[in-house]
Amino acid sequence: SWQLRTYPSLARFLCAELTRGYFLEHNEAKYTERRERVYTCMRIPRELEKLMIFGFFLCLDAFLYVFTLLPLRVLLALLHLFTMPCCGLRGSLLLQPAQVCDIFKGLIMVLCYSMMHYVDYSMMYHLIRGQSVIKLYIIYNMLEVADRLFSSFGQDILDALYWTATEPKERKRDSIGVIPHFIMAVFYVFLHAILIMVQASTLNVAFNSHNKSLLTIMMSNNFVEIKGSVFKKFEKNNLFQMSNSDIKERFTNYVLLLIVCLRNMEQFSWNPDHLWVLLPDVFMVIASEIAVDIIKHAFITKFNEITADVYSEYRASLAFDLVSSRQKNACTDYSDSVARRMGFIPLPLAVLLIRVVMSSVNVQGALSYSCLLLFYLGMVTLKVLNSIVLLGKSCVYVKRANMEDKLFERPSTAAPGKTPSRTRKTSRCTSNKQRHVVTSEIFLTTKEEEGMEGTELKHRTPKKDLLDVDRFTICGNRID
Repeated sequence: SWQLRTYPSLARFLCAELTRGYFLEHNEAKYTERRERVYTCMRIPRELEKLMIFGFFLCLDAFLYVFTLLPLRVLLALLHLFTMPCCGLRGSLLLQPAQVCDIFKGLIMVLCYSMMHYVDYSMMYHLIRGQSVIKLYIIYNMLEVADRLFSSFGQDILDALYWTATEPKERKRDSIGVIPHFIMAVFYVFLHAILIMVQASTLNVAFNSHNKSLLTIMMSNNFVEIKGSVFKKFEKNNLFQMSNSDIKERFTNYVLLLIVCLRNMEQFSWNPDHLWVLLPDVFMVIASEIAVDIIKHAFITKFNEITADVYSEYRASLAFDLVSSRQKNACTDYSDSVARRMGFIPLPLAVLLIRVVMSSVNVQGALSYSCLLLFYLGMVTLKVLNSIVLLGKSCVYVKRANMEDKLFERPSTAAPGKTPSRTRKTSRCTSNKQRHVVTSEIFLTTKEEEGMEGTELKHRTPKKDLLDVDRFTICGNRID
């Protein structure tokens, strides 16, 4: 018996394995944290989809603005231009800066739509259809990268045009002129519309392929995005930018699917039976996009220890942009604010959609024009209702996040006598007092300022609030 207790045996080993206990209460904090992580992952789909739905309707509001209110604003600006004298008594132009920007937007839309008539959609479709599956997969990936690059530079081109056209006359100008900027803007919108058209044609080829192999490969490409995002370090601001990019990407995909359905229905003489053939593929693409976003954000928040409540903060920040742009003296249009925050530029997408609709629908006769007018009035009604609901929800989100005071903050001014030689600024006009938030990160102090020999660099890196995230960083993909 002494030998059985002293020396190990198979019987004692099996007995120990069968009767061994777990003392989890000795490490209560660790297992409580693990349980909270599980609960956080379970909350991510609901909180993420709340943000995505809110962002989707923000993009929809900016997109409908191009079709509904922008033409009316352009007509009012032109009416004001042709019925009133061009200059006042003091030599100041009677056109407001917003009216000048509206006229330029209208001219860009008209010129790009005219140029799109020289692009044959059917020839592009058959050219893409003749390529191999692997080549189309590579082309589609290249188009996604090119779309992000175009979006990152496009709003800068448009902002440069607007500022050059509305810059005060008494200020010394260092620009190349309004006409070159206008030509650059037209060239950009046209090229971006062509790029989106190639994307829509590639997706249309995938829908119409017999074995659906290209569509399967394109959907599996979304899961590659998880590999490139999940295992990187993310802060709250970086995740905010990624969320905005995902909102823009999802809305753009919905518009591409709409274009594909319009083209297919036009080819089959608007037979409603063909729509039921397309719907399973459409739902499969949408489901894969939603699944990829949920998995990606769930694991990013898990690995970086970010709570699910951060998405309500993101939603409040987007709501703050909407509320601040509705102030009396806001210095930016709401659609431009959405473009800077999410990287969503509605002009190229609107030009392409108008081109596809006008080529797919034959408008002839008084009845057709009456239906077109009713459809326009319906879009105006949808735009107004969407704006009212969004504004009401945004006020609730801003109040819930205790951000009302930031709407009425006075602009921050630098101390007199200080001249920073390198300063990064982020300015935002958001209230009737013209609030400017200026974020300065790097100051260079010289020896005259400090009374010392040599030059000393002082780095001040404050912790950024979500409202101070550089909204001029388009696409939401900059990782600091």
